[in-house]
Amino acid sequence: MFILIVGAGRVGSAVAKRALEAGHEVSVLDSDPLSHERLDKDQSTSWEDAGGRFTVAQALEVDGLVEAGIEQADVFLAATSGDNTNLVIAQLAQRRFKVPRVVVRVADPGRAAWYAEQGLLTICPTQIAIDQAEREALAS
Repeated sequence: MFILIVGAGRVGSAVAKRALEAGHEVSVLDSDPLSHERLDKDQSTSWEDAGGRFTVAQALEVDGLVEAGIEQADVFLAATSGDNTNLVIAQLAQRRFKVPRVVVRVADPGRAAWYAEQGLLTICPTQIAIDQAEREALAS
């Protein structure tokens, strides 16, 4: 399976490493060339030597997405630090490039719910934290 991850921060790089270790073909796109260091950190070999791809480009530029392999992607993960960027590129992946499985990280619970209704698989760390706090309060 070919997985394209946009955003090589803590979340994107952790998912990328696990996916590569699981035997998937993984491409990561980030605008910061230094973010590549997260992919190499604590690894016995470089990201590329392990079989990963890394593209330096702006997530909102179609040419960068194409260079990173969006046209071959089976799974697309939008994991930048910006909700707006994540939502726009996730919709591009879903609608323009017809990626079969699109996952988007969204911090705002209200927006996450609405976009989930539009067919995007949303991950909302804020809602997860709220749910956890409510469970703990009920258990007390």
